[in-house]
Amino acid sequence: MTSRSMKLGLNLVANGAHGGGWRMPDSLLGSAMDIGMWKTLAKEAERAKFHLMFWADGMAVRSSAKDDTQLSYDSRIDVFEPMTLLSALSAVTEHMGYIATVSTTYYEPFTVARLFASLDHISEGRVGWNVVTSWSEQEALNYNRDKHMEHGARYRRAQEFVDVVFGLWDSYEDDAFIRNQATGQYFDPAKIHVPDHKGEHFKVRGPLNARRPIQGYPVIVQAGSSGPGQDLAGRIAELVYTMQKSLPEAQAFYAGVKEKVVAHGRRPEHSLIMPGMMPIMADTMQEARDLQEQLQELIHPQLGLAALYPSFGDLSGYDLDAPVPALNADTNSLKSEHAKLARQLAANQGLTIRQLINQRSASGHHVIVGTPESIADEMTEWFLGHGCDGWNILPPYFPGPVRDIFEKLIPALQRRGVFHTEYEGKTLRENLGLPRPEHPARRRAAAAE
Repeated sequence: MTSRSMKLGLNLVANGAHGGGWRMPDSLLGSAMDIGMWKTLAKEAERAKFHLMFWADGMAVRSSAKDDTQLSYDSRIDVFEPMTLLSALSAVTEHMGYIATVSTTYYEPFTVARLFASLDHISEGRVGWNVVTSWSEQEALNYNRDKHMEHGARYRRAQEFVDVVFGLWDSYEDDAFIRNQATGQYFDPAKIHVPDHKGEHFKVRGPLNARRPIQGYPVIVQAGSSGPGQDLAGRIAELVYTMQKSLPEAQAFYAGVKEKVVAHGRRPEHSLIMPGMMPIMADTMQEARDLQEQLQELIHPQLGLAALYPSFGDLSGYDLDAPVPALNADTNSLKSEHAKLARQLAANQGLTIRQLINQRSASGHHVIVGTPESIADEMTEWFLGHGCDGWNILPPYFPGPVRDIFEKLIPALQRRGVFHTEYEGKTLRENLGLPRPEHPARRRAAAAE
């Protein structure tokens, strides 16, 4: 085993991450809201020793298509709300970690602090919060707003939001609840800390009506690649999700984020970089290429145009075999970092609209086509070359590809000595090698000694 251990998560998209995957003959139709399927998948992922399962989430129906006709080709509009799903799945596993996406733009800090504190206790310390600011104009319309908040303002709100949540989780010291039956005193009043926050975006008195989470704080996850996003990651993120597609690009991102982590007084190993990756895998290279071709042929053009809509606007009037046009970024959705990366990719590679459709509909993340051994080789190369600390794996559809990951890819990684064979602890933090945050009162007391 190497001195570092690769961390692995499953990035689970309804009906699979590939836009054409649900149309495969062996796809499990209707799996998006089949709780039995998700429970089975969680137990199988735990047997394979995955560290965590992750769900992205949006506050609107897919948030991308320009109209209902275009939307009708998208298989990812009926999905579970992640917090309720994670609560159910945590009851059928003992070690698996669960990451829920919750927006700082459309939630309130007290609600988020309470939800995650409760879920951390329900799961016995196995949850994390993917902090997002949301990106879609459609989300604003579902939350009593005429338009989406400007990019910079969203990140300023997010910084304050997270600070408030941390303060609420620290409402009580770890040993505050003395429960003295003889005296009748339930908690030590000297160990309650009322946040009483007054800031630019929030006024929150507190305290939280829940004891401190088992992990101190749930594991904090962040996926922003923009300047403000990387700054936020450097300050708070313990897992960073990203979407680099080449090792040199990944190494540059890795070094940059670790530098920001150190600049904020944190240890670099306490912020783990996990790029997304879709494996298209078969027993031979030719079979893997054939599978990729079959998946690509199942992408409907309307689905592809919907996938491009958030980054490029309406391209339905353009020739699909013409170069991607240069369009003005005149909405907050088009100003997002994901949108900028998509436009940069199209320009740098001189892609046609059809070529870009094929890339974006195949998850938009790094795609590795090959055998279990060749895919494990590339994953290991990135890991040992400090392009990542692990991977956020996106199965193209269910159930076949994800079971191949469990039964073929994981053993290949274990044979290379880069992936564990047993869980290291009980909580998600322990299994990821992340420290438990000490209560601020303890830090102040230690500093005064």
